[in-house]
Amino acid sequence: MKYVISRIKQWASQLIVGTTLLILNPSFLISCVDEVEHENTPQGNFEALWQIIDEHYCFFDYKNINWNTIYNIYKVRASDKINREQLFEVLTDMLSELRDGHVNLYTAFDYGRYWNWHEDYPANFSDTLQRRYLGTDYRIAGGLRYKILDDNIGYVYYGSFNSAIGESNLDEVIQHLMFCQGMILDIRGNGGGNLTYAEKLAARFCNEKTLVGYMQHKTGKGHNDFSAEEPQYIEPSSNLRWQKPVVLLTNREVFSAANEFTKFMQCMPQVTVVGDQTGGGSGLPFTATLPNGWTVRFSACPSYDHNHQQTEFGIAPDYNIAITDTDFTRGKDTIIEYARTLLHHN
Repeated sequence: MKYVISRIKQWASQLIVGTTLLILNPSFLISCVDEVEHENTPQGNFEALWQIIDEHYCFFDYKNINWNTIYNIYKVRASDKINREQLFEVLTDMLSELRDGHVNLYTAFDYGRYWNWHEDYPANFSDTLQRRYLGTDYRIAGGLRYKILDDNIGYVYYGSFNSAIGESNLDEVIQHLMFCQGMILDIRGNGGGNLTYAEKLAARFCNEKTLVGYMQHKTGKGHNDFSAEEPQYIEPSSNLRWQKPVVLLTNREVFSAANEFTKFMQCMPQVTVVGDQTGGGSGLPFTATLPNGWTVRFSACPSYDHNHQQTEFGIAPDYNIAITDTDFTRGKDTIIEYARTLLHHN
C-alpha cells in the first residue's frame, strides 16, 4: 500500500476548516508527491505514520522532541498481533508526544486528538454569565452576536470562525456601535475556522498595511529544512473601520485561526488583549493517508508573530485576568468587567 502526501510551498489565500488550514490559490500552488511502500499491517502502518511525521512535521526543534527516541518507545507496542483498536491507541499515544492540537488521527470509529492545550486549564468563560450580559434582545449579524451594554460599551461575541461574516454584517455592527465609548470583542471559546473571516474582521481595525507575522514552508525531509520567513500583512478594509479602543477577550480555547486573529490584533495600536493565554495552534496543517485508509493531520509549516516569535503554544494577553469564584456567584464575568473598566479609563 502507498501513502501519498502533497506539500504546498507557497501561499497567498488561506482557509481553515474546523481547525485545519488549507491553501487554495492555484496560481501560487506548487506541490510534490512522495510515494513510499508500506504494508497494511500494524507494523506497516506504524512505520508509515512515523515516517510521515519525521519528514514533514515542523516543530521538532522548537518543542525539543527526539523523534527517533519516540520511534524506539512505540515500535515495540506496534506488534502485528494487535487489533485495530490497540493500533489506534498506540498511534494516538505516539502522536500525543508532539503536544500539538493540530495533530489528529481520523478513523471510522474514533478521532485521535490532543486537547491538553485547553483541558488542563480553567475555562475562563461561562455561557451562563454571558447570557446575563447579552440578555435576549441582542442582535445577530452573520456569526456575530452584539449589543450595547448599559454603560455605553459595545459588546461583540464571535464564537467560531466557521460562522460566516460578510462585509455588510461588519458594516451593520460598526454602525450600530458607532457612538459607544469602546468595544469589547470576545472570542473566548473560539477554536478556529475560516482564516479568511479572521483576516476580514482584523481589517476593520487596521488603518494602514500592517505587518502581522511571518510564515515558513517545508523545503525538504530534514527536520530543519525550511524556506526563509515570508511576511504576512493585513490590508485595511475599504469599508467602515473601527477607530475607538478595543479590548479583545481570550482564553485557552482560542486556537488555530482564532490564535492567528489574536496575533493580528496585537499589532493594532487601539487593541488591548485581556483574559487568559490563547491555546496556540500556529502550524499550517496538512493531511496524509496511511496504508489502512486512516488519515493523519499534522503541522507542516510554522508561523511567527511580527517579532519573529512562535505562537504554537499560545499568545499571552496584555492583562492576565481570570473569572473569580466570588464574581461568578454574583453573576459577574470578571474578564468582561475588567475590560469595561479599561475602556472607561481610556
